[in-house]
Amino acid sequence: MSRRALYDRDMTKTTFKPGDDVVTPRSRGKVIDICATPSGQFIFGIEDETGEVTYFTPKALQHA
Repeated sequence: MSRRALYDRDMTKTTFKPGDDVVTPRSRGKVIDICATPSGQFIFGIEDETGEVTYFTPKALQHA
C-alpha cells in the first residue's frame, strides 16, 4: 500500500460528533450539525464564538 493510501485511510477514520471542539481554516468552534450531501459525503456545521455557523468537510477539520 502506498504512503498516500495509508494517509487517506487514516484520515477517514477521524470522526467528529456534535459537541466536539474543532479547529477550522477560519477559526475554532463546536460541531453542532452533521449533514449528508447528495453525493454521499458528510459535512459538519461548526459554530464559532460569534455564533456564525459554517459547513466544512472532515478534511478541513482538526480536533482542538
